[in-house]
Amino acid sequence: MKNVMVEEHGVSMVERLRPAIHPTYSRLLCAHLHGQGFTDADIFAGTRLEWQQLLSEHRYLSQEQLTRLIRRAVALTGQPWIGLHIANATSVSAHGALGYAVVSAADLRALHQVIARFASIRLQLTDLAFVEEGGEGRLIITERQPLGEAREFLYGALLGTYFQMIDAVLPQRGRDIRVSLPLPDAQWSPEYERLLGCAVQFGTTQFEIVIASHQLDKRCLTADPAMHRTAVRDCEHQRKQLEQGGPFSQQVGLVLLDQPGAFPSLETMASEFAMSPRTLIRKLKAEGTSYQLLLDEVRRELACWLLMETADPVERIAEQLGYQDTSNFSRTFRRWFGITPLAMRRSRS
Repeated sequence: MKNVMVEEHGVSMVERLRPAIHPTYSRLLCAHLHGQGFTDADIFAGTRLEWQQLLSEHRYLSQEQLTRLIRRAVALTGQPWIGLHIANATSVSAHGALGYAVVSAADLRALHQVIARFASIRLQLTDLAFVEEGGEGRLIITERQPLGEAREFLYGALLGTYFQMIDAVLPQRGRDIRVSLPLPDAQWSPEYERLLGCAVQFGTTQFEIVIASHQLDKRCLTADPAMHRTAVRDCEHQRKQLEQGGPFSQQVGLVLLDQPGAFPSLETMASEFAMSPRTLIRKLKAEGTSYQLLLDEVRRELACWLLMETADPVERIAEQLGYQDTSNFSRTFRRWFGITPLAMRRSRS
């Protein structure tokens, strides 16, 4: 039997469902679709997401959740480059402390160092490194795990965000930045050069943004040392928080995600965090959620994953999610999604 914890490309189910993307980017995508005249019903059909869910300020989305939203957005618009389009029109301030740390940097060298150092507080699916060699500065982007259907959207979003940041601090940046993209050349590829205003090479082995070293000495017109110190301090705080598992509700969700089929009671979970059940309830309430809501959310995501990505019978899936009675699982599933588990499984074909 296929190991349900591992995908064909070696990405575990837990990794695909682990929160990793700041909710701002899903909100921007939905706002763009709203601006194109699409309704919530249009946007969220088949995504198993809701607008109110995306408005939560505490909860990061998983790769799996964002992928469903991207798939729907591309189907509605017919624009595989939609990530680039949205990011190219998004204010730097939308990126929070990271955006402020960037625009207040002293020069382009410091700007690139900030991006490489703190990009993970917004997107934890990629690693960024900045190196200088051979008279060039290279911002290198690598995937922590295969991005699958989310790749072009996220690559485009990273590119659009980068150029918006450069333009915010140096309006006359010129056209001497080069981009290498490990994406196949497609009929819409010219959109990248049109929107970015620089050369873009497709079909490469590595995602790189290259700038001449002499350009890195250019002063940022928006440099502000005091703001920069404050913004960098905020970025450091956010990075440390994420290294510890993120907001408290997200930490609890991660524990639940790592224990399918043996979900701990509220009392056991409180003990896991060395606090009383009352304190756990209070801390979750302060973040607008509850233990039962988090447990239901994890079960929902796991149920859909196992139904759509494995051939396990419904009885086995119910057991893995802690339901001893399959009929009880089916009733709960129908309450969640309005259809039966078997109906959802048939929909994948």
